[in-house]
Amino acid sequence: MNKGYQADPTSLVSDDAQIGEGTRIWQFCNIMGSSVIGTNCNIGQNVFVENGVRIGNNVKVKNNVALYQGVVCEDDVFLGPNCVFTNVINPRSFIEKKHEFKETIIRKGASIGANATIVCGNTIGRYAMVGAGTVVTHDVGEYHLVVGNPGRTVGYVCMCGGRLQEEADLWRCPECGRQYKVSSGGEVKAEEIEP
Repeated sequence: MNKGYQADPTSLVSDDAQIGEGTRIWQFCNIMGSSVIGTNCNIGQNVFVENGVRIGNNVKVKNNVALYQGVVCEDDVFLGPNCVFTNVINPRSFIEKKHEFKETIIRKGASIGANATIVCGNTIGRYAMVGAGTVVTHDVGEYHLVVGNPGRTVGYVCMCGGRLQEEADLWRCPECGRQYKVSSGGEVKAEEIEP
């Protein structure tokens, strides 16, 4: 039977999971029921996808990542090896808290570095980049480059991933030439201007 996706025989894939065409699931993964994985995704070795997780198209999930109920990844997201998601703010093993699960959203094109921790209830903006080992405790703006513990904005990145450089009233990508305007009031948002 052609399922439209490939899964290594060592992986457990629930019959209730929805998996798009062209997706590859590597060794020792556990894809639970009612999870949704889009087309052309690459799910690395030893990945756990819990019930209710939603993963868009063209998403790369590297080895040893656990995505718990409440995590939503939009299209073109990159999840680095060993990055960590949570879904309860104050867990206790002896108290049932499933009714307190918080949604965590990773917007289109965002990248999460290796060993980063994303505390639940936060949103990572479009094309943002979370550095390796960063602990995200609040929302991350679009195109923001966030590093440290707790994570803080140290600059901006282009859609292509290059670090933006400030030039007069514009921010420019030295890799692809795209230019951005960054507002100075309150919440910073980058607006892309084609080169």
